[in-house]
Amino acid sequence: MHKKLLQQVYSSSDFNTNGHALIDQLTAHLEDKLNGKSPNAIHWNDPEDELQFWKDFLYHGNSKNLFQEINKRTTHIHHPHYLGHQVSPPAPITALTGLLSSLLNNGTAVYEMGMSSNAIERIIIEAICNKIGFNNNAGGFLTSGGTLANLTALLSARKAITNKDIWNDGNQNQLGIMVSEEAHYCVDRAARIMGLGNQGIIKVPVTKDFAMDTHVLEAKFKEAQESGIEVFAIIGSAPSTATGIFDNLECISEFAQEHNIWFHVDGAHGGAGIYSEKYKHTLKGIAQADSVVIDGHKMMMMPALTTALLFKDEKNAKATFSQKADYLLTDSEHEDWYNSGKRTFECTKNMMAIHWFTLLNLYGEEVFDANVTLLYDLGSLFADLIEAEPNFDLALRPMSNIVCFRYVNPNFNFEEQNNLNIKIRQYLLEDGEFYIVQTKLKNVHFLRVTVMNPFSTEEHFKALIHKIKAYVLK
Repeated sequence: MHKKLLQQVYSSSDFNTNGHALIDQLTAHLEDKLNGKSPNAIHWNDPEDELQFWKDFLYHGNSKNLFQEINKRTTHIHHPHYLGHQVSPPAPITALTGLLSSLLNNGTAVYEMGMSSNAIERIIIEAICNKIGFNNNAGGFLTSGGTLANLTALLSARKAITNKDIWNDGNQNQLGIMVSEEAHYCVDRAARIMGLGNQGIIKVPVTKDFAMDTHVLEAKFKEAQESGIEVFAIIGSAPSTATGIFDNLECISEFAQEHNIWFHVDGAHGGAGIYSEKYKHTLKGIAQADSVVIDGHKMMMMPALTTALLFKDEKNAKATFSQKADYLLTDSEHEDWYNSGKRTFECTKNMMAIHWFTLLNLYGEEVFDANVTLLYDLGSLFADLIEAEPNFDLALRPMSNIVCFRYVNPNFNFEEQNNLNIKIRQYLLEDGEFYIVQTKLKNVHFLRVTVMNPFSTEEHFKALIHKIKAYVLK
């Protein structure tokens, strides 16, 4: 009985039938959403109602409708009205590489479990390092998301810069990192996981343009030293998640070199700009970084999660988790590159390298230039439209595809103004035609657009602005 059930589970003919049906569904989905044939980017549902629907479906739903229901009851990333989080509408070919990875299921911690993917990953890492401007000593690996990559980079920094063997002996003194007050929350989280605490997270204020204020770095560093904090790293945002503004990486690099501390660039979103001839200037100074993070699933059209963590000196990548698992790994120096379990948190990870390799193999580096450049251009265009509207306020001119703005009623006080924009965002969410998010900058509530879809146009932007105006004026 059990074997018969398992034979059904692993039926290749069922896989063929279900697979073709799903591809047909997803093809129709792409054609509909990319062309904006259906109006909504999201079909909002109350969380408790959604939970109840799936509880009922688990035991009473028609399994033949499962994939259709999931597709229907989700956020449509490929719709040109999707202007929300920093999640890329994946290139369709990467859905197929994801399928290949899922079915083959070759974990890549050790070479014999992922021969092709380990070799492919090595090629991808070398290509990205070269594009950054690193020399032949560079290296790195792919990992599951920017949060994990940033944590790993800071662990590498701690091991490389501090004089104590913290991996074996634990913390001996108060350590700290310097980071913009506008940096992504995952950096703060990483620091706390590492045991740095509040005092070890030295927040550097930002300028009126929301970039790290490099003029106060010396004062902040001295203040930390006087408090008994050993600063071992400084992080540059490229860009800040909330604002899309890039820190001055050149200035931060000079400061790091002067004080012999680690310089890390969180380029999870904007690091892909190294491929854009028009916008690579936003990353000037990145080649001086000790480590860099770039997400493939943000600006590079790949499914989540796949993140590149690059090191100027590959030996730092190898040394982070100095630990021996005799049944898996040997100590042979020349084997390190193809046993990635030595360098990552994951002992098992999917074959994410094939997303990167396939896009490069089919379309070349130009595809990343095209995507980043177009999306940044569209961010600038949206900002132009907002600036032309008398009752809209642009937080600042965007440096990327992230644009913060708000509707302004001159008769409202500060709190009323914030509440108005909160209501606008909630209305848009429940209405569903457009999907945007929100943020707070110095306690001011802004609506936030991230142009992730290359098929969003000026007409879509104008329609969003018109919808906001119609809601406020009704």
